[in-house]
Amino acid sequence: MRIMSSDGDVIRPGGGETPRKTEDEMIKLQTEFREMHENVQRLTTEKMQLERDLDGIRKIAHRLEDEVNSLRSPPLIIGHLQDMISEKNAIVRSSNGTIFKVSVNPSLQKDKLKPGARVTLNQDTLAIIDVLQDGWDPLVTGAEVSDKPTITFDQIGGLDTQIKLLREAIELPLTEPELFTKVGITPPKGVLLTGPPGCGKTMIAKAVAANADATFIQLVGSELAQKYIGEGGRLVRELFALAQEKSPSIIFIDEIDAIGAKRLDTATSGDREVQRTLMQLLAELDGFNPLDSVKIIAATNRPDILDDALLRPGRFDRIIEIPLPNDEARKGIFNINIKSMATSNIKIKSIIAASEGFSGADIKAMCVEAGMQAIRDRRDKVLSKDFTAALKITEKMRKDPESDKINTLYS
Repeated sequence: MRIMSSDGDVIRPGGGETPRKTEDEMIKLQTEFREMHENVQRLTTEKMQLERDLDGIRKIAHRLEDEVNSLRSPPLIIGHLQDMISEKNAIVRSSNGTIFKVSVNPSLQKDKLKPGARVTLNQDTLAIIDVLQDGWDPLVTGAEVSDKPTITFDQIGGLDTQIKLLREAIELPLTEPELFTKVGITPPKGVLLTGPPGCGKTMIAKAVAANADATFIQLVGSELAQKYIGEGGRLVRELFALAQEKSPSIIFIDEIDAIGAKRLDTATSGDREVQRTLMQLLAELDGFNPLDSVKIIAATNRPDILDDALLRPGRFDRIIEIPLPNDEARKGIFNINIKSMATSNIKIKSIIAASEGFSGADIKAMCVEAGMQAIRDRRDKVLSKDFTAALKITEKMRKDPESDKINTLYS
């Protein structure tokens, strides 16, 4: 029981009076409490930040530990699975050709363990560690054209008939295969483009790549000629396997005469390896595997040296010759090349008549040279005299293309 005095102080039983806490003391206590509360919040924030930093350091430590363990572990051997004896054992062929009976990692998916699959083998026990994806040679994977060319058929002059034949044989079977089924015929497998240099063989292939809704794979024949035995044939197999996987697809082999020359009885070891590559190409063109959704275009300016087996129907069903352009074709090519040029009073008929025997590349070079003539004179338009001068220069270059004579052309 508390007893209050007349002044408001508390009178404790058996003792004197305790003074009441003053207002200043209360303010001091509140200030100290607030400071302590702020210190607690700051320390809590620092603790959380340190915990996050510690977690990050632990993750880095674990990653570095995994890298160290990976570096300490022996390298794996790449092999091919031959057959599965049981769920725990298999027959594999290592990279050096030796065949082993090995154990299988029980954690691997059974549906991936198929004959022919690429696997990794432990260097010590040769046990199968993992199954790899099917690998393609970088030359083959790099042959796929991802960015389509911007050339269209409208930019190719004087080759309307050749373009029609090519599109019928290549594009139509891919876009409307039911037409061939109704008629009851097998569509052409491939087309061989022949003709002098500079007549538009590669340009037509680029237009097909830009126009066709299919994967376009482009390769030069010389890239298939390899140094080691069997490498060229392997590239050809992988090329057609990639085309099948990416189907519908079109394979374009430029300068096919590099590997398609006639086979001779007397040949060096290098010639024999090129012949093996050719035989693999023949087998892929007309082998057991159907090529319904894969079409082949090849180009060469030396059809006379190609092997007869390559030219027979069933491999290249159509041989389309792209000749030197006639007057009408040269006019079309000329109009296409000067369409974007600033010209004035051009005598087209006289230029076309004087360019007899010019290829499409020659006409393009002539138009570029005419533009250079105008630039030398600091003019913004190309005149008829510029084309006359360019015609003479191009004619000299065609007859005598040696580099040491170029300087005399402008004198």
